[in-house]
Amino acid sequence: MYTRVLLFWGLLVSLLSGLTRAHAQTTSPVATPNLPPTQAPPVPPRPARPDSVRATQRRLPPAAPKHLRFETEAADQALLRRYRPRLVAADTLAALRTVRELVLALQTDAYLTASADELRWRGDTLVARLYVGEAFRWARLQRGNVGDDLLGRTGFRERVYRSQPFGPADLARLQSRILEEAENAGYPFAQVRLDSVQLTTNEVAATLAVDRGPVVVFDSLQIVGKTKIRPRFLIRYLQIEPNQPYSQQRVDAAARLLRQLPYLQLRAEPEVRFARGKARVYLALDDRNANQFDAIVGVLPNNNTAPGQKKVQITGDVTLNLRNLGGTGKQLGLQWRKVEAASQVLDAGYQHPNFFGSPLDLGATFNLFKQSDDFLTLRPRLQVGYAASRAGRLSVFVEQRNSRLLDTTLYKLTVLPDNVDSRYTGYGLDYALTLLDDPYFPRRGWLLTGQGAVGTKVISKNTDIKPELYDGLPLRSTQISLSGRVERYMRLGKQSVLLARVRGEALFNQRLFLNDLFRLGGLATLRGFNELDFYAAQYGVSTVELRQFTGPEAYFFLFADQAYLRRGLPDQPGEDAPTGLGAGLSFRTGAGVFQFVYSVGRTNSQPFAFGASKIHFGITSRF
Repeated sequence: MYTRVLLFWGLLVSLLSGLTRAHAQTTSPVATPNLPPTQAPPVPPRPARPDSVRATQRRLPPAAPKHLRFETEAADQALLRRYRPRLVAADTLAALRTVRELVLALQTDAYLTASADELRWRGDTLVARLYVGEAFRWARLQRGNVGDDLLGRTGFRERVYRSQPFGPADLARLQSRILEEAENAGYPFAQVRLDSVQLTTNEVAATLAVDRGPVVVFDSLQIVGKTKIRPRFLIRYLQIEPNQPYSQQRVDAAARLLRQLPYLQLRAEPEVRFARGKARVYLALDDRNANQFDAIVGVLPNNNTAPGQKKVQITGDVTLNLRNLGGTGKQLGLQWRKVEAASQVLDAGYQHPNFFGSPLDLGATFNLFKQSDDFLTLRPRLQVGYAASRAGRLSVFVEQRNSRLLDTTLYKLTVLPDNVDSRYTGYGLDYALTLLDDPYFPRRGWLLTGQGAVGTKVISKNTDIKPELYDGLPLRSTQISLSGRVERYMRLGKQSVLLARVRGEALFNQRLFLNDLFRLGGLATLRGFNELDFYAAQYGVSTVELRQFTGPEAYFFLFADQAYLRRGLPDQPGEDAPTGLGAGLSFRTGAGVFQFVYSVGRTNSQPFAFGASKIHFGITSRF
C-alpha cells in the first residue's frame, strides 16, 4: 500500500513539473509507465555466432513473431479487454512497446497508478503482469489567482471538474489554453501550475496558479532584405503596433499573411528578440516580380461564317496588374478581352489598403460587357475589406448592374425580346481564405472563396418596344446571387502536383433574361470551348489537373473539366453537361512565362471533335 502511494506521488510531481512550461514544448502529459527497475526481462539468448566469415555474411532468417499474454486481477479483465491490446508482435522490441503503450493508455484514462509489475519470457511469449488500480477523480479544481482575462475563452468552469475523472491530457490542454491566452495578452513567459494539491483516497483537489512573468510590449518591425515595402504598411497589415501588448498569435500569423502578398518573398520565419520588456520582430523579406502584363491570343474556328468572312477568328486577352505601388501595397488592375468579332469585356480594379490608417482596405471594380449589337452591361462595385490573421479576408460591398439594349430593330417587336433594359442594386458579403505555399506556382494548400448578395432588380420599359409586351412582367423584384470556389493542391511526389477544384454560381429571380445570366467557357472557366460560349443561371465546374514540374516555374499538365449548367429561362430551361479535356505546358522565357494549352470539348448535343479543338497560347510578363 505504501509503495503504491509513493509511486503515485512520484508520478504526480513529475506530471506537474512537466506542465509548467509553455505549450510550445510538446511533451506527453503522462509520465513514464511504472515498469520494474530493469524495464524488461532479458531477451531470449541469441544463437551462437558461427566462426566462418562466409557464414556471417549470410542473410539471417526472419525473426519469429512474439506473442503477448497479459495477467491481471479478475476484476480488471473486462476493463483490459476494452483497450484491445495486440497479442502478436513482429519482434521483441515491438512486444515491449505494446506493453508500454497499454500502460500509458491506462494512465491517460485516470488510472494513474497503473504499472507493469512483472515481465518475463516463456519461449516466444512475453507474459506481462499488470496492475490497474483505481481510477482517480477530481474532488475539485479551483481557479486560484487566474483571472477572467486568461480564463474567459478557455471554457474553464469549476463545476466541470467536480467528481469527474482525473485526466492528465485534459489538464494539459487546460494549462495550454491558459498559456495561449497569457502569451497573446502580453505575458509570453507565463507559467501555470497546480497549487495546494490534496490527495484523499482516489480523489485529487488542487488550485490553479499562474505566474505571469514580466509584461512585454511590441517594440518595432525590423525588415532584413532587399525590398521597397514601407514598414508602416506592414505594421498595419500585420497589426503589430509598437507599444501594444505582445501577442504570439500575431507573430505566428505574420508568416501566413506575408505569403499571401504576391509582391513579397519571405526568406525565413519571423524571429522575435526580447529585451527590457520589449519584443522586436525581424522579417527577412525580398521583393518579388509581381507586376503583371499578359497577352494571350486565341485561334478559334468561326462556325457562323458569312460571305467574305474568314473561317477562323482571333480572340485576345490583355491584362495589366500593378501591385505594391510606391511600396504601400496599393494595387491597380486592368483587363481587356475580345471574345468575339463584335463582343468585348473590360475589367478595372483598384485596392487601397489601410484606408485612413485603419486595418480596413477600400476597393473599387468596374466591369463592362458588350455583346455584339444586342446589349451593353456596366457593373461598378465598391467594397470594404478586413484581413483577419486566422479567419481569412471578409469584405462587404455594394454593386450596381445596368444593362441596356443597343439595337432594338434586331428583335421581333410582337414578342418581348430575350434581353431587356434593367437595373440592379445589390449588397453582399465576400470571403476569401488563402492557404497556399506560393501564390503563383502552388504545390500544396487550399484556396476558398465565397460570395453572396441580395438586392432589387428593376426592369425599365424600352420606348422602342410596345408597352403591352411588358404586361404581367414583374418590373420590380428581389434578386439573389451566390458564388463559391474551392481549390486543393496536393503533392504526389517531389515534382508532381494534383489540383482539384470546384467552382460555381447561382442566380435567383422571378423572371430572368439572357443578359442577366452568367457567362462561362474558355481558358479561365471551361477549357475546350469558345470564350463565354455558355449562358447559365446556375452552373458548377469541377476540375482535375495533374501538373508535372520540370523546374521552379516550368511544368506540363493534363486536365479534365466537367461542368453542369442550367439556363433557367422560361422558354429555355435546358440543362447541359459540357466536358473539356486537354493538355498544356508552361515555362519561363526571357520575355516572361509562356503558356500553351490544347483542349477539346463536348456537350450533350456535340461529341468530341478534333476539328473543333481550341488552342490558346500567350506570355505572362512580370516585372
